[in-house]
Amino acid sequence: MTGQISGQKQDNRRQTGAVYERKAGAYLERQGYEILQYNYRCRAGEIDIVARDGSFLVFCEVKYRKTAGKGWAVEAVTPGKQRTISRCALFYLMEHHLTGASCRFDVVGIDGASERITLIKGAFDYEE
Repeated sequence: MTGQISGQKQDNRRQTGAVYERKAGAYLERQGYEILQYNYRCRAGEIDIVARDGSFLVFCEVKYRKTAGKGWAVEAVTPGKQRTISRCALFYLMEHHLTGASCRFDVVGIDGASERITLIKGAFDYEE
């Protein structure tokens, strides 16, 4: 029974994540980004959104917080998560033959019942 509850929680988180990734994607499009892919997965992990912003290929992490009890959403992108996103970005670049592309790592935070959106362009540098 515990496994079922745990599995249900995970499914609910994925569904919630998908909803807010789409909201973040719509926001990014209004800012002039072109969404190339949602949920790029590789053996290193996952990137929520891959987009183009002008001459930059952007790897974007989306975080949602219902309340500020654990801090703002944008604060949830830890150094470990930054390393995972960086490794995934390398896989994406190699897989799509884009190794010379100008890249950037952005974070979109969505906070509270009002769903306040914060975009941080260039939120972090490539982490090994």
